[in-house]
Amino acid sequence: MYQPREHFQSGHRFGIEFGGAVLSFERVTDVLRRQWPIIAACVGVSLALVIVYLATAQPMYTANARIMMDTRQAQVLDKDSNASSALIDTGYVDSQVEIINSDDLILSVVRRLKLTEDPEFNGSSPGLLSLIIGKVTSPFGSREPASQERIEHAVVEQIQKNLRTERVLATYVLSLSYRSRSPDKAAKIANAIANAYLVGALEAKYQSTKRATEWLQQRSLELSEQATASDRAVQTFKAEHNIVGTSRGLMSEQQLSDLNTQLVQARAATAEAKARLDRIDAISDQDLAQPTVTDALNNAVITRLRAQYLDLQAQYADWSRRYGKQHLAAVNLANKMEELRKNIADELRRIGDAYRSDYEIAKSREASLEKNVKELVAQAGHTGQAEVKLRDLESAADTYRNLYNNFLEKLQSATQNQSFPLSEARLISTAAKPDRKSSPRTVLALVGGLVGGLCLGFGVAFARELLSDVLRTPGEVEDELGVKCLGVLPDIRSSTKAGPSDLSRYVVDHPFSRFAETLRNIKVSIDVARLTREIKVIGIVSSLPKEGKTTVAANFAQLVALTGHRTVLIDGDLHTRSLTRELAPNAKSGLVEALNDPASLGYHVQRSKETGLDFLPSVVASRMVNSADVIGSKAMAELLKVLRDHYEYIVIDLAPVMPVADSKAVSFLIDAMVYVIEWGQTTRSALQESVSGSEVLQKKLLGAVLNRANPKMLKRIEAYKGKHHNSYYVEHA
Repeated sequence: MYQPREHFQSGHRFGIEFGGAVLSFERVTDVLRRQWPIIAACVGVSLALVIVYLATAQPMYTANARIMMDTRQAQVLDKDSNASSALIDTGYVDSQVEIINSDDLILSVVRRLKLTEDPEFNGSSPGLLSLIIGKVTSPFGSREPASQERIEHAVVEQIQKNLRTERVLATYVLSLSYRSRSPDKAAKIANAIANAYLVGALEAKYQSTKRATEWLQQRSLELSEQATASDRAVQTFKAEHNIVGTSRGLMSEQQLSDLNTQLVQARAATAEAKARLDRIDAISDQDLAQPTVTDALNNAVITRLRAQYLDLQAQYADWSRRYGKQHLAAVNLANKMEELRKNIADELRRIGDAYRSDYEIAKSREASLEKNVKELVAQAGHTGQAEVKLRDLESAADTYRNLYNNFLEKLQSATQNQSFPLSEARLISTAAKPDRKSSPRTVLALVGGLVGGLCLGFGVAFARELLSDVLRTPGEVEDELGVKCLGVLPDIRSSTKAGPSDLSRYVVDHPFSRFAETLRNIKVSIDVARLTREIKVIGIVSSLPKEGKTTVAANFAQLVALTGHRTVLIDGDLHTRSLTRELAPNAKSGLVEALNDPASLGYHVQRSKETGLDFLPSVVASRMVNSADVIGSKAMAELLKVLRDHYEYIVIDLAPVMPVADSKAVSFLIDAMVYVIEWGQTTRSALQESVSGSEVLQKKLLGAVLNRANPKMLKRIEAYKGKHHNSYYVEHA
């Protein structure tokens, strides 16, 4: 049964959707088998063009020189260089490639080698292709002689076209290749370009260093003047603000520091003198005979007097105990003790006066120092404000002096580099004379022609297949209709020189042909379907006229009749009556008369004595306007009911679906339909439009058959089945 395409599972395991068609491996193989002549023609044309090119192309030779970017040799005189500064970035190497390809560098080579006089460049000895192009374009060109500048520019462009400069992988090596007709000239120009680059690099570095030296000289003079002026401003400012410097700083700061130290010492001396004075005053109020007096003062005179006093005191105590205090000796001792006490007091007063004098002197000195410190502090405040400005002046002077020294060093280095320039590039491989041509490469050109021809052939082949929108394989039919393709019928029109009547009995004359076997396969499919449902009325239909459905219907009916089954063939195409003209051209009555009187059916049926096939022709005087109403009428239903009682197979040749509505009108009276599709002619759009227009036809559709397949093309398509596949067919009895 017919299934809409969107619900039908494609039989291809692998495929892609393209333009509504499934492009699978099987279909690709079929396309290659059908279109191999086109592919072969494209390959042949491509190889022929390649051979013509190889025969006419001018041999070219390529010479190669290599240049290495090496900054280490350029840093011999650079004392500030290190390992990290010797690294070269990718942008620098790419820039050198552009320099080598620049117009100025190539122009210097052209002038040095006088290439404008070389026949290869001035056009005096052109190749065959160049000569042809020149002849074609000469009427449109200017006849004025070219200037020397234009000639040189043309030569430069030609050299740039033949020159190829590239970086070798991730290294710092540049590969310089030049193509020329002459191997000697290729090496000569390649080496000339490499040397021109090296010389140009040296010249560029010399000029750059020269400009830098001149600028450094001018700038150094300016910085020297600025540094001198800054130093002079510093000295003038110091003189104006009385700022004198020493090894330990400013003199005012040093004086203030010294005075602070002296003030601290003076305060300590004053405190010490005051403490001695307070102590002597405290001792004066005590008993002079106490030992603390001597211990506190630590004075030799007082110590001696006190010692005498203590001796007398001991004697006095002893004599007083022995002789009494009134004894003359005791009284003398007491008088001596009193005298010693007075002497000690006098000595203490003398010492106190000395201490008081020292204290007053210390106080006076401390006050004087404090006054001097205050004056210096006030002066330091004014000096501090001036120092802020002084530091700015000194900083500016130091900056100018440092810049001046740096510029002097750079000037010295630049002067050395100018007198001894070194290039950052060196030639590591000179171009040698090539021993074989680089182009055209015969093998590569032939392989390219072969691949190009195959690609073109495949493209043309698949374009034809995809743009043609026709059906050629059972798989394509099944994809479109969703029903089984019952077989592929070969085109039998070229196998016989007889008329249409012979085509209608082809299975009788060639019972073992592929055509007959395919019809047998259709019968088997119908018989298998008959096991589950009643199938007696079989309609043979197509989308458009001239697709061979009439021939298929006639041969199928005769094939079934030859098997011994009661079979009737009806010409249901009331418009063309092609089947009647082939099988019963002299018939006087037929289908229309039988519809009017089904009981008289036997008078209108003609039987073939050879096959036993009964044929109900269609005899009308002119085309019927209401043919669809006639063939889909109740009378037709009654007639088919009568035929079902007498025949096992009722085969009806129906009108095409698209031009007329007859097939759709009678479809509900038919048990099964076989759709005939002309190989390579019926389009997918026509097939879809025909089938999708009638749901009854879709339900009754049993299968389809491809008709009129090209026998030779069919053999190529089915080559995968093996060489013995067709051995069972006998096309000619």
